[in-house]
Amino acid sequence: MAVLPVPLPSAKMAAVEKRRAAMAPAANFTDSGRPLVSRAAAAAESEEDFLRQVGVTEMLRAALLKVLEARPEEPIAFLAHYFENMGLRSPANGGAGEPPGQLLLQQQRLGRALWHLRLAHHSQRTAFNNNVGVAYECLSASGRKKKPGLDGRTYGELLKRICRDGEAPEEVVAPLLRKIQCRDHEAVPLDVFRAGMLTCFVLLEFVARAGALFQLLEGPAVAVADRRVGQAVLDTLEGALQASDNSAAPACYLEAGSRLGPDSLALAMDRAMSGRRPSTPMTREEFLEKAAALFIAKVKPVG
Repeated sequence: MAVLPVPLPSAKMAAVEKRRAAMAPAANFTDSGRPLVSRAAAAAESEEDFLRQVGVTEMLRAALLKVLEARPEEPIAFLAHYFENMGLRSPANGGAGEPPGQLLLQQQRLGRALWHLRLAHHSQRTAFNNNVGVAYECLSASGRKKKPGLDGRTYGELLKRICRDGEAPEEVVAPLLRKIQCRDHEAVPLDVFRAGMLTCFVLLEFVARAGALFQLLEGPAVAVADRRVGQAVLDTLEGALQASDNSAAPACYLEAGSRLGPDSLALAMDRAMSGRRPSTPMTREEFLEKAAALFIAKVKPVG
C-alpha cells in the first residue's frame, strides 16, 4: 500500500517560502561564479545611457551651472525660463525662409541672446564671457537659406535692444552705436561681438552712476544744477578717465569714474562756486550727455 505524502502545516510552508526569498540573491551568480546583473540594475543603467545619449544629462548640468553663475532669487522660475529658451537653440526650429516666420525667429533669437547676456554682470568676467559665447552661437544659427554666422544687421539690432532696455537716452547712446556698429552685410567675429556687448553694458552703468552723481548737484526745488558746479564735476571726471589712457578695457573707465572721491568733488565744487559770475542752469539730460561723451571718446571704433 502506497504511503501518501503528509502535507506540511501552513506555518512550516511559510517558513520555507521565507528561506527561499532570503536565498534569492544567490541566484544572481552563474556556474562560473560571475555575478549576473539584476534586471533593476540593468534597467537603471539603460536609463542613464539613454539620458546621456539624447543629451539630457549635459543639458541639466549646463542648467545647474547657469543657476550657480546667476544665483537668482527664484531658481525654479529661472530654470523654467531657461528650458523655455532652450527650444530656440536648435537650427531645425528655424530657417523656414519666409519673411514673417524668419522675422519672428529673429526676434526670438534676439530675446534669447539678451537673456543669456543678462545672466551675469560684466564684472563676473568668466561667466559673462561664457554667456556672450552662448548668445553669439544663438544668433549665428543657420537655417536652410542662411549661412551660419552673425551679420552686422543682427549685431546692430542687439546693441540697440540692450541700450533701449537699459533706459539710456537715445542722444546718449547714439554716438556709441555709430562707433561700434558694423555694416549690415559684414560678418561680425566673436571678439568684436564680445567687445561691443561689454562696451554697451559698461556705458549703461556709467550713465546710471552719472545720473546718481547729478542728483547730488540738483537744487532742492528744481531738477537742474548750477552750470559751474556741473562743469567742474565733469572736468574732474574727465581727469579721472584720462588717468586710464593706458588701458583699452571699458570696465577700466568705469572704475576710474568710481574713484572720484568726495574730497576731490567737494574741492572742484567749492572752486566753481567761488566765482561771482552769474551761471545758467544745467539739466540732467545735458549732464548725462556730456558725461557719456567723455566715456565714448575713449572707446575705439570698430575697424
